[in-house]
Amino acid sequence: MTDHAPFEIFLTGTPGLEDMLLAEVQEKGFKNAQAIRGGVTIQGHWPDVWRANLDLRGATRVLARVGTFMAFHLAQLDKRSRKFPWGDILRPDLPVKVEVTTKASKIYHAGAAIQRIETALKDNHGMTVSPEAEIVLKVRIDDNRVTISVDTTGESLHKRGHKLGIGKAPMRETLASLMLRHCGYNGSETVVDPMCGSGTFLIEAAEIAVDLQPGRSRGFAFEQLASFDQAAFEALKRGAPKATDLKFYGSDRDAGAIKMSRDNADRAGVGPLIDFQTHGAGELQPPEGPPGLVMVNPPYGGRIGNKKLLYPLYGTLGETLKTRFRGWRVGLVTSEPPLAKATGLPFKPQCAPIPHGGLKVWLFSTNKLG
Repeated sequence: MTDHAPFEIFLTGTPGLEDMLLAEVQEKGFKNAQAIRGGVTIQGHWPDVWRANLDLRGATRVLARVGTFMAFHLAQLDKRSRKFPWGDILRPDLPVKVEVTTKASKIYHAGAAIQRIETALKDNHGMTVSPEAEIVLKVRIDDNRVTISVDTTGESLHKRGHKLGIGKAPMRETLASLMLRHCGYNGSETVVDPMCGSGTFLIEAAEIAVDLQPGRSRGFAFEQLASFDQAAFEALKRGAPKATDLKFYGSDRDAGAIKMSRDNADRAGVGPLIDFQTHGAGELQPPEGPPGLVMVNPPYGGRIGNKKLLYPLYGTLGETLKTRFRGWRVGLVTSEPPLAKATGLPFKPQCAPIPHGGLKVWLFSTNKLG
C-alpha cells in the first residue's frame, strides 16, 4: 500500500438496509461504491476514511483494508506478517489489538494466527500488543487469502456524542437515519414522532435538515494512526449549520422521556427546531403547514410489555393517523407484523427483516394517506 494508491474501504451497515447506505454513500460523492452483504465498499485514500467517519449517518464503522496476501500455513503467515509495512499505518508508541477470523483455509486456528501476527508486530516492528487497545486490526483469512483491515472508527458510529439519555429500547442513530431515508426523507419536510422516546428520529431528521455532520462531536480511532493528518482532517469539518424554516414535533405520554429528548436535542444543537409535548398518541394533531412524514417506533411485545395489550394502542394510532393526517406518509417500526396490521394503515409490501437490539424488526411504510 503506497501513499498514492487507492485502497478498499468497507463501510459496515445494518443488514437489510445496504441499499439505503449505498444511496447515502453515492450522494456524498464517494467513488466506486458497491453494496455487498453487511455494508458498502468504496475505493479511496486516508482522507476518504476520515470523511466517511465524519459524514456518513448510516454506516456503523469504517474499515480500511490496508493489505492482502496469500498464506497457506502458519510459517508463511509469520514470514509475510514480518515483512508487512505496519509502520506506515501504526504508531509504535500506541498499543494494538489483533482479531482474526478464518474460513475455508489451511490456516484454520484463529488463535495461532493471532499469535503469529502479534509476534511479528512486536519482534520486527517494535509494536505493543494489548487486548484492551483502542486500535484494532481485523484480519480475515478466507480461502487462504489474508486481508488486513484497520478499524478506523473505534466506538460504533451510532454514538454521535449527544444522546446521554436513553429509553428502555433505544433506536440507534445509524439505523434511524437509514429508516428515514427508506421512507423518502431528505431533509426538506417536517417529521412528527408521536412516541418519541429519547428523540432519535427527530434529532436525526433535524440534523439532516440543517446539514450537520454526524461525527462532529466525537473522536475516532484513526486519529491515533501514523497516517493521520490533523490539519487535513480539520479542513473536512463544516462550519455553522444551514438555515431552515422546518420544525419537528415529538410527543410521548412519559414526561421523563420528553425531558430526556429535549436534553438530547439541546446537546445536539437542534433543540430550537423540535417541539416536544407530553401526551398520548390519541391526542396527536398535525402541525400547521404542509404534510410530511410521521415516523414512529411504538412498543412491541418482544421489546417492551405484553404484546396482547398493545393491539388497542396500535389501533388507536392507526385511526388517529388515518383521520387527521391525510396527505402525510407514515413509517412504523415493529417486531410484530400483526401489530402493524392492527393499525389499518395502507402499508406497502413488507420489507426484509432488520436486526435491532437482538430482535428482528420490520419497517412498514405508506405512500401519502388519502
